[in-house]
Amino acid sequence: MRILGIDPGTRIVGYGVIETRGSRVLPVTWGVVRADTSRAYAERLHGILEGLRRVVQETRPDEAAIEEAFYGKSAQAAFRMGEGRGVAMASVAACGVPLHEYTPAEVKRAVVGSGRAHKSQVQEMVRLLLGLREAPRPEDAADALAVAICHANRRPPCPTRR
Repeated sequence: MRILGIDPGTRIVGYGVIETRGSRVLPVTWGVVRADTSRAYAERLHGILEGLRRVVQETRPDEAAIEEAFYGKSAQAAFRMGEGRGVAMASVAACGVPLHEYTPAEVKRAVVGSGRAHKSQVQEMVRLLLGLREAPRPEDAADALAVAICHANRRPPCPTRR
């Protein structure tokens, strides 16, 4: 099973792809889609949509997971985050990939064991769980891998296809 995790945003969108083989979780690739901040806002969102579409086409995930928005900031920030999530969700849906959503606390609990874990703890556990020498960079990519790991831990096991 190949899973794409997404950490949404309107300037930087993290992505991380893992494969599950039985109880093993293996890293495939990770990175970010960066919006061209010199462009109009709608064009930046379109750039994110196209960048994620390319990631989906290149990595061919069986399923995808995205982090739900955290609304602890201003209303304007929450609104923008919602727009970024919507663009990411539409990009995945347009490629026909089933999408699942998890709260930030669910992701932290699945990866670290505590819904109140600090970002640095999440990054370190992602590193350990995937057997990496260093924590994935940038931070948005590590967060996306954590979302993918969360989904791998939450979904029922299925036979491997690859």
